[in-house]
Amino acid sequence: MARYTGPVCKLCRREAQKLFLKGDKCLTDKCPVERRPYPPGEHGRSRRKESEYYMQLREKQKAKRIYGVLEKQFRNYYELATKAKGITGERLLQILESRLDNVVYRIGFAQSRAEARQEVRHGHIAVNGKRVDIPSFRVKSGDIITTLGDIGRIKEAAESANKAAVPPWLEVDYSSLTAKVLDIPSREDIDIPVQEKMIVELYSK
Repeated sequence: MARYTGPVCKLCRREAQKLFLKGDKCLTDKCPVERRPYPPGEHGRSRRKESEYYMQLREKQKAKRIYGVLEKQFRNYYELATKAKGITGERLLQILESRLDNVVYRIGFAQSRAEARQEVRHGHIAVNGKRVDIPSFRVKSGDIITTLGDIGRIKEAAESANKAAVPPWLEVDYSSLTAKVLDIPSREDIDIPVQEKMIVELYSK
């Protein structure tokens, strides 16, 4: 499966803000965004004319990079959102938030979405008692998430997790390393710095 394998800190620098792709490193002074707050490359410090299209493209790229999906998959999610009831932009974010790798990250079982994706692929996560090794698996209201196999790294992440940061649509029991999906998240529950309306405008052209 195709995936980005380059340095993820360059993605944050490209968007000129922290996307929290490296876990704890993003919270330290070693974060490249703190040390070099400009886009990477030869022309990173040059001024660019920020057209409407450019701003829309940046919002789309930002969302893709936060959730770790590539263009084709992101476009498929957008098509699903357009066919669903409700506001297209909000539905798009709800679909992305419902990915299993994102949920594992949100409940504190991993320090980054990339780490959560690896845990799922290695078969350490079960949904309703069944092992699920597909990071893009979409959870639904009422689903129970548990851990399987060698979960030393998951325990370590859970012990250092910010319990207050768990969104209200998820419920976690850290003593048993289980979680429950209480509901589909509303836009107010999704705290990513993305203007989804601009993504819809970009794809609507």
